[in-house]
Amino acid sequence: MTQSANKNKKLYIKTWGCQMNVYDSHRMADILSAQGYKAVDSPEDADMVILNTCHIREKATDKVFSDLGRLRPLKEAKEAKGEKMLMAVAGCVAQAEGEFILERAPYVDMVFGPQTYHELPEMIIKASGERVVNTEFPAQSKFDSLPEEHTSQGVSAFVSIQEGCDKFCTFCVVPYTRGSEYSRPVQKIVDECKKLVDNGTLEITLLGQNVNAFHGEGPDGNVWGLGKLIEEVAKIESLARIRYTTSHPRDMDEALIEMHALPKLMPFLHLPVQSGSDKILEAMNRKHTSNHFRDIIEKLRKARPDLAFSSDFIVGFPGESDQDFEDTMQLVRDVNFASCYSFKYSARPGTPAANMQGLIHDKIASERLARLQALINEQQRSFNESTIGQTLPVLFDRKGKREGQLVGRSPFNQSVYIEGNPRLMNTIQDIKITEGFDNSLTGEIVTNESILRI
Repeated sequence: MTQSANKNKKLYIKTWGCQMNVYDSHRMADILSAQGYKAVDSPEDADMVILNTCHIREKATDKVFSDLGRLRPLKEAKEAKGEKMLMAVAGCVAQAEGEFILERAPYVDMVFGPQTYHELPEMIIKASGERVVNTEFPAQSKFDSLPEEHTSQGVSAFVSIQEGCDKFCTFCVVPYTRGSEYSRPVQKIVDECKKLVDNGTLEITLLGQNVNAFHGEGPDGNVWGLGKLIEEVAKIESLARIRYTTSHPRDMDEALIEMHALPKLMPFLHLPVQSGSDKILEAMNRKHTSNHFRDIIEKLRKARPDLAFSSDFIVGFPGESDQDFEDTMQLVRDVNFASCYSFKYSARPGTPAANMQGLIHDKIASERLARLQALINEQQRSFNESTIGQTLPVLFDRKGKREGQLVGRSPFNQSVYIEGNPRLMNTIQDIKITEGFDNSLTGEIVTNESILRI
């Protein structure tokens, strides 16, 4: 199918899951833009629909089929007019269950994994005559084949620097859906960051399944770690803010810890620990202990005293005793998080934990999760309230629900709401925080002059 044949086609992408999936969706839109597809906000009358899926959460596959069922009448309506809607399932659910999707949903034209979307133009051609399944793992080929020029992501952008996972935590499907760890060359990352900044980006988040496992080839021919990469990216003059996610405690080395003193690196770190029990951490194959995690937190706070932390916790993992859960509660008390994600354990087919003994009754797991979330919410509210009276630089990137309301992010990744002129969008402003709530802050403008400092 030629570019001219695809002229003025409409593309709708729905994205679930992690920020890596968000990044992937942006890049799919970039690739298809060169084929004449324009991204739209609704699937109605779209010429191609892509569901970019995530396999981490419970019942992920059921949610995909539910959406496919809602989209099917749109596809049939288009066909009734003698037109065509290509329907595709991408991402981790596609990678794990591609053949099953095609079997259960015969109206789906394409199923492809997260390592293959650079081959979209060829897959579209093939899909004109047959249904397509592409779940290979050509990681290096994918990154090498991405278009050099891509659309601006706006004032806050994601850049993928590392993909895949070699950790094989017993509860996780990522190694099986994203493949082994692969790091992009440093210069390609820096060049992409520079282009984004040239297009107006002020904040860049470096992405990876295990982002601090980054070991990319540097321009000097040596292997660079994440700390050195951040130092290089920070040299981009008009870039105001740097973040990175998601990290693993095993890969938090001294060079990266020291880099947190860098002003452009935001004082907020998401570092998943999953449990405070060494017994459960061993069963999870995390290869770190609770005290190792505490030591990392202490070193990071020494490097950056105002550093705030978030984390991930799984409650009710097979074999979790009352004491194991209490160990998790104690870790939360010891660290004092700014925010956290917490979930009840649910088995993922094909993972070692799915075959473990010692399953926890759902009622017990629910009670434990409620206790943990109450403590986490208390800490989050306390952290938000601690910023009242402070003046924080806030990057405004979206409008609020109310007329004249703007929403931005503080250096600590808090949502900040103000009443302000729309011209303040896509700028960083000094905001005096007036109120702190469970999940957000409100504030007042200190100055109407755009600033680019941290």
